[in-house]
Amino acid sequence: MINIVLFEPEIPGNTGNIMRTCVATNSKLHLIKPLGFSLEEKYIRRSGVNYIDKCNYTVYENIEDFYKKNKGTFYYLTRYGHKPHTEFDYSDSNENIYFIFGKESTGIPLEILKPNLSHCMRMPMTDNVRALNLSNTVAIMTYEALRQQNYNDLLRDEPHKGIDYIEKSE
Repeated sequence: MINIVLFEPEIPGNTGNIMRTCVATNSKLHLIKPLGFSLEEKYIRRSGVNYIDKCNYTVYENIEDFYKKNKGTFYYLTRYGHKPHTEFDYSDSNENIYFIFGKESTGIPLEILKPNLSHCMRMPMTDNVRALNLSNTVAIMTYEALRQQNYNDLLRDEPHKGIDYIEKSE
């Protein structure tokens, strides 16, 4: 299973977008306190649209609480990583994979990154920005893992208008 972990997220719009991505990809979301916003629906509804109630998520008191309750392979996305995100193997769909993302302002603390350097990664980019938007990064990582897993059981055709919608349109 693909798991998205947000360490102390600060911006409700990003978390709402990430919730929508998790619903679309059957990924689980893990939120580590403190949160920079309320999880009340009115604060995140705009970004999560109407999918928030379908999001599988858990809130943890702190990083120790998260580690104690979860087992698998942990990957850390950080601007300080030395390997690109595509260098890792996420192809085992039976493995619990956790992509850990830091807070928008400061990222993941160095005391968490340092003992996990072999699982730290960076998305390649120019020196004109320090990082991509959090919700964009989550989507890129989630879909890279899904690509390696051949998209598991996700639909490849639009389910509501029909597989031949374009062909039948005038």
